[in-house]
Amino acid sequence: MAKIIKASTGLTGLAVSSNPHHALSALYGKILRAVAKMPEEASYRKYTEQLVKQRADAVAQNKDIVALEKAVGCGQVEELIVQAENELVLARKMLGWKPWEKLVQTAPAKQWDWPPAQILEPKV
Repeated sequence: MAKIIKASTGLTGLAVSSNPHHALSALYGKILRAVAKMPEEASYRKYTEQLVKQRADAVAQNKDIVALEKAVGCGQVEELIVQAENELVLARKMLGWKPWEKLVQTAPAKQWDWPPAQILEPKV
């Protein structure tokens, strides 16, 4: 078990994790299993898988918590745990939403144009 190196995270409502390496490893494994059920060409799968594998490697390579936080560069390990929990929830929702499938009907013309024409046209 990792030695607790701090008494507080300094963040309201976020307690110090007693075993962050185990928690992160478990969460990253669950995320990878969830995205593995998606088609390989799905953008969400590709980019999430890439990021999670990088972070899982950082967890495996850095037994020191401070070194792990520095290697990932996205906050304290407790924040990384919250991020991973949120990503797992999203990955499971994405499996239900199936955003990689074709649209049921064609999108309206200019739906994806930004900024909208009324913003570009000056008012006279």
